[in-house]
Amino acid sequence: MTSATPAPQDPVDAITAQWAAVRPDLDTVPMAVFGRIYRLSSAMAVRMDRAYAPLGVSRGEFDVLATLRRSGEPYTLSPRELSATLMLTTGGMTGRLDKLERAGLLSRSPDPHDRRGLRVTLSERGRALVDEAVVAGLAVQREALESALDAEEAEQLGGLLRKLLAATGA
Repeated sequence: MTSATPAPQDPVDAITAQWAAVRPDLDTVPMAVFGRIYRLSSAMAVRMDRAYAPLGVSRGEFDVLATLRRSGEPYTLSPRELSATLMLTTGGMTGRLDKLERAGLLSRSPDPHDRRGLRVTLSERGRALVDEAVVAGLAVQREALESALDAEEAEQLGGLLRKLLAATGA
């Protein structure tokens, strides 16, 4: 879709129109923006789950493997570093690590620098899987972007969302 083509009406338009009818004094632009971001995030979460399912991992499990992969050689982080990056509680992280370790996608070992600590390391099998999963996920994301935006619009949207994200402190 080019910028000259008007965007189709969506459920958020219906919601803001209802508010305009009962409360014409309200500026619903923020509701429209964040409502669309929320709905887009939910819709893409479903698509990403479908992309990862044939590989036997969930989005959350992919996130753990991808974080280890992005960390670079030797693909090792502490559970605390993983939790902080993924904004997970240590309890939530433990469950994911247990499942991924049972599947042979990562291993846990004592931290040589901290007797109380652990190190989580991506296995070769985990590295191969995450490399395949990232390609599958990017294909889904690219398809969604290219179905609605040209390259310049996608770049502009990315910049605007970066600006908005920074302003929220997230």
